[in-house]
Amino acid sequence: MKLTEMHFAEAQPVEGYGPGFFRVGGARIEGGMLLTAEGVDSWAGYEAAEQILALEGAVDVVFVGTGAEIAHLPQGLRDAIEAAGMGVEVMNTPSACRTYNVLAAEGRRVALAALPV
Repeated sequence: MKLTEMHFAEAQPVEGYGPGFFRVGGARIEGGMLLTAEGVDSWAGYEAAEQILALEGAVDVVFVGTGAEIAHLPQGLRDAIEAAGMGVEVMNTPSACRTYNVLAAEGRRVALAALPV
């Protein structure tokens, strides 16, 4: 099997995660995070919709990591993201991190809003 190394021209990848934290750019982020090509911020979760909505025009798809298990996104949040012209994909946090990393390495306009496992 041949493995291909990913190169991140603009975005920083999720380097790791664990109980209650993420690692991006060598830094440990406690709690939820919002990651884009512009950088990483803490994210308070579903109630902090304004952080995601502020990405309007900058990203095409937002991946939402719901923690260790997949969960439904509140319908109001989903509707607001879609009304802002962004796609939204909901999955458990490990899957969301991997998907974000692959598409960010391809240079896609993506964001990751993730709750810790």
